[in-house]
This record gives sequence, structure tokens and C-alpha cells, in this order.
Amino acid sequence: MKTIGVFDSGFGGLTVLRELLPLIPDTRFVYLGDTARLPYGSKSHETIARYAISSAKFLADQGAELLVIACNTATALALEDIRTALPLPVVGVVEPGAQAALVAAEKSPQGIAGSHVLVLATTATTQSGAYSRTLHQLGLRVTEKACPLLVPLVEEGWLDQPAHMAVTLEVLRLYLLEALEQAPEANILLLGCTHYPLLKPLIETTLKTLHHPMQIIDSAAATASAVAASIPGATPIAEGSPGCVFYATDSIEKFQRLGSAFLNQTLPSVELVDLGG
Repeated sequence: MKTIGVFDSGFGGLTVLRELLPLIPDTRFVYLGDTARLPYGSKSHETIARYAISSAKFLADQGAELLVIACNTATALALEDIRTALPLPVVGVVEPGAQAALVAAEKSPQGIAGSHVLVLATTATTQSGAYSRTLHQLGLRVTEKACPLLVPLVEEGWLDQPAHMAVTLEVLRLYLLEALEQAPEANILLLGCTHYPLLKPLIETTLKTLHHPMQIIDSAAATASAVAASIPGATPIAEGSPGCVFYATDSIEKFQRLGSAFLNQTLPSVELVDLGG
């Protein structure tokens, strides 16, 4: 049985794990949420790299044969550091999302030359420029939009109750209006944060109200597909799921509560682990 390690600074990476579960059979997944040291986005490059490497080494010690960096900030700022530090294959979330956007552009009426990708992400990810660099290398135009309020809205669960949902929809509307002022021709929307798949239905609703349809690329799903494609013989399974082990560096109760929403199923026990400062 293969072991795949999945790492995030918090809960968002569980959306990547959720996509991985039905794709790769006979696999043990080990997930680490480095909740004691989040948010990564406010830290220096050196600190983010140190945190990410220590988390990756922990997963390797648990038997991981392949690592999935299911965190946009860690991917953008520390992916190469992790690859240098560990002799394991490592997959981040930026490249798969960009490749999925390229495929969408190729299939669109506008084609690659006429397509424009709008990336919604956290402030740290947009400041890194990782998506812009990767998408430009693929020949695509890109506009990145920082949406700092979306992660706390998701983590507070403001997605379903009518009053809460109205606030989240208004925040989405304002962010998208600002982004479309910069890129009115955008036809592909790339979700550049692993929290954002939970917002996808509300984003689709908001785009309809703005009369601006776009193809939405879920970087979590794109990452899971890229991981599955890298494993020989991996084929989708109809039902059942491989085993999962969960670790967090802080607040086990909160991790289980929020994690269940991200994973779309009840989390089993979560083990607390201390990775230091």
C-alpha cells in the first residue's frame, strides 16, 4: 500500500485530500495541518520554507512516498526548498491549476491567444506572483486578485445560513467587480486558494448576477488529478476510500469541526503533534 503525505498550514488542504480519495486506490493518506504556525502568509520566505520543510519531513517520517503541498502559500514560496531538502516526489498546487487553465483556454472559443485568466487568491499568494509567472510561461494573460476576507468567511461557516450567505455573496460580488474592472475580458476563473472550492456554488451564483460567465478551475481538483496521473496504475474507484491519518499542530477540536466541512465527511480522531517554533 502506497503512502501519500498531504500538507497544509491549516484546513484548506483537506479539499485536495477530498479530491484525492476517490482517485487513488490502495493508498494510505497522512494529512498534516500546521495549525499552530498559521497563517503562513504573514511570515518571511525563510520562515515559511523552514515551517514547510519541517512539516514535509514529518510526513516523510510517517512513511510518505510522495508529498502533496496542498497549500498555495507554501507552494508559491517553498516548493523548491522542499524538493531540495527531501529525496521524494513533491507536487504543489500552482502548476496543476495553471495547466488546467491552459486546457480550458485551448478548448474555449477565444483560444489561448484570446483567453484571460482571473486568479482569486490570498494576499500572500498574489504577492508571490507564482500564478502570474506560471500562467505567463504557458502563454496566457492573467490578472491576480487578492481576496483576504474569503478565508475567514469560509472558516466561520458563512456559506449556508441566509443572513450569513448574503454577506459572503456581497463580499464575492465586490471582489469580482473590482477584478473585472481590471480584466473585463476574463473568461477563466482560477481558484487559487484551497479554501475556495467551498465557495464555488456562491461564485457561480455571483457570476450569473454579474452577467459574466467564466469557466471555473478548481486547483484542488486539478492537483488531485495531477497526483493520480503521476502514479502508474492509479484508476478511479467507485466506492469506499483508502485509510487516512490526521495530524494537527494545534487545536484538535477546531480541526475536527472545520475539517469535516472541508473534507465533506466526519473526521476520525486527529493526533496532536509538536513541530516546534
